[in-house]
Amino acid sequence: MTAATRMHRKPNAPYAAAVTGIGMLTAAGIGAAANWEEVTRSNTPSGVRQPEELQGLPSDFMYLVNGIDVAAELDVNSRRLMDRFSQLAVLAAREAVADAALTPSQWERERVAVIIGNANGGLPNYEAQHATLLQRGHRRVSPTLAALFTSNSAAGSVCRDLGACGPSVAVNSTCASGTDSVGYARQLLQAGMCDIAIAGGTESVCSRLTVVSLCNTRALSTRRDDPARACRPFDADRNGFVLGEGAGVLVLERPEHAQARGARIKAHVVGYGSSNDAYSPVAPHPDGAGAERALRAALANADVSPADVGHVNAHGTSTVMNDQIEGAMLHRVLGQHPLVTSTKGMTGHTLGAAGAIEAAFTVLALQHQLVPPTANFETPDPEIPVEVVAKDAQPARFELAVKSSLGFGGHNSALVISRH
Repeated sequence: MTAATRMHRKPNAPYAAAVTGIGMLTAAGIGAAANWEEVTRSNTPSGVRQPEELQGLPSDFMYLVNGIDVAAELDVNSRRLMDRFSQLAVLAAREAVADAALTPSQWERERVAVIIGNANGGLPNYEAQHATLLQRGHRRVSPTLAALFTSNSAAGSVCRDLGACGPSVAVNSTCASGTDSVGYARQLLQAGMCDIAIAGGTESVCSRLTVVSLCNTRALSTRRDDPARACRPFDADRNGFVLGEGAGVLVLERPEHAQARGARIKAHVVGYGSSNDAYSPVAPHPDGAGAERALRAALANADVSPADVGHVNAHGTSTVMNDQIEGAMLHRVLGQHPLVTSTKGMTGHTLGAAGAIEAAFTVLALQHQLVPPTANFETPDPEIPVEVVAKDAQPARFELAVKSSLGFGGHNSALVISRH
């Protein structure tokens, strides 16, 4: 059997994991409903800030969660034992569980899995504690630092907060982490390892070191004169992405479990694919072959045709290279008929949280039969041959949608999501 045959063979039994709950905190809003309203009714991001921590840097702005005191939503002990990225994950998970009409005190704890993606852990806190070490000595460094800044602490925090004792996985495939988390959750459900999977991603990286590093790779926009319009996915005038913070969490269930308890099913995750470029630590492969393999694998895993896909929530970072490579790849695989959007113009690039946040937007698009516009998109790029939704949300009739992600390190992943 050839490699090509293995990649595109159809699965024996496609599996549809039921999505029953969504939770989100982003610069676009607090809660899934507020986020959806903002990305569909506005084309001007409201969450871009110029925080003090980034003053004087070539890119001194980012999208920040606002309108809520995140730490104040938690008790004193939880605040002390969670970095901000973990706090965001906990609040998003709480909303998703409530949205799914689940009561943690009543569920079978050992049958509830938690899979949370993250790229940078508590890097801002790590930087602050390093400064404390240099300025005040080793005795003043927090004893909790080693446990709190690591990427896995978000998954552990969600488990403790909700009393989930099933499989617990922390995913770090950089910018594809959130998408991979949802994909892995579906696999755990299909394998019978859990009945409920709380899956998502989180990120909070208002960090001078991170921003300087990304500026030096020329990945970030330096449009300091107009920060709110700096992130412009697929636009001919794009010049880099803008960092964002946030968290997105979905509750997935075995379909028979959801049906037995009378859950309101929003959509189904029916396909998942993953690959690596094996090319560069920071840049996607110029031919987009790795991203194409992930998307084709997801379509095969779902046992659907490219012609069946009506909408794509793209990775769409607003960098020159990523958007061109991804756009060409989407055209090769899906043609020009799907309506393509990137919601990063409203949320910023939330790195390890991006795929989960955008998977949630994809579920909402299927529910409402409405494709959000790509904020700040004004001038089409002739090198990107896809139909980008711009200016206004576009009503459409579609049964299948795709969420595509590309990440540093050559990570690629894709989900196929179907309307319920």
